[in-house]
Amino acid sequence: MRWNKFTIKTRTEAEDIIIASLAEIGVDGVEIEDKVPLSESDKKQMFVDILPDGPEDDGIAYLSFYLEEDADTDTILANVRQELDGLREFLDIGEGTIEASQTEDKDWINNWKEYFHQFYVDDILIIPSWEEVKPEDRDKMIIHIDPGTAFGTGMHETTQLCMRQLKKYVTDQTELLDVGTGSGILSIAALKLGAKHAVGTDLDPCAITAVQENLEANEIPEDAMQVLLGNIIDEKEIQDAVGYEKYDIVAANILAEVLIPLTPVIVKQLKRGGIYITSGIIDEKEADVVEAVKAAGLEVVEVTHQNDWVSVTARRPVEG
Repeated sequence: MRWNKFTIKTRTEAEDIIIASLAEIGVDGVEIEDKVPLSESDKKQMFVDILPDGPEDDGIAYLSFYLEEDADTDTILANVRQELDGLREFLDIGEGTIEASQTEDKDWINNWKEYFHQFYVDDILIIPSWEEVKPEDRDKMIIHIDPGTAFGTGMHETTQLCMRQLKKYVTDQTELLDVGTGSGILSIAALKLGAKHAVGTDLDPCAITAVQENLEANEIPEDAMQVLLGNIIDEKEIQDAVGYEKYDIVAANILAEVLIPLTPVIVKQLKRGGIYITSGIIDEKEADVVEAVKAAGLEVVEVTHQNDWVSVTARRPVEG
């Protein structure tokens, strides 16, 4: 199927309001192209510690949306132009021009599936919904995860490092706290390993839906995991909702810059003797995270590596 692509040339300051206006007339899934540098908040939600310098921001943004060939294109574009004209009355939207083009004759929405196939983390098989489990794998532990628009699949080294540590420490009595849960893959792995219950926190509202879908795909009861939306580092209400001295394991697969302020907070959620599993650490930041862990009164148990990435596992002392 061919898709018609329409690209609005505007200003970066007008991106959000134009996207919201398009959504009101039924145009969703807008693609943004600009040169705005990532904010600190954006960086904290990415598995990237060191980013290359990008081009200088020129204030121009391109917003693209796609329509099927048989869509009522004339009506939709007329509505889009009407929205843009309305916005011009109180907002500088720049040129506000619309350029039309056509995609290749392929299913561009699902084309990314060719890049994600089943893979193993040691003896754990991670598989998307469109692939079948091979007969020789049916006795393995299997996690069904589909790539989403917002979260990863477990292919990244940092996730794999955490999963290996979970295998060492999860028991049938484990209460797990998964900070930055995303797709919920670490919690799902822990629950499949026998954990009693999991709580996840995330900044992205998409985590709620992603976790629900992945729990269902893995035939895990919905009440086996709770997801809380918010920043546990500095939101007291999230800390209270999560609970104190409650968790046998806290897992945090986030950037080093987030782990450092997170660690002294998360100690209060851990039971005495509880395990703290961290990853998302580029090797240059290993010493910084280890120092933060020790400064919070935790004992480093193990540091593991995979390529350029590091996992630091620590324990809260039983005494003191």
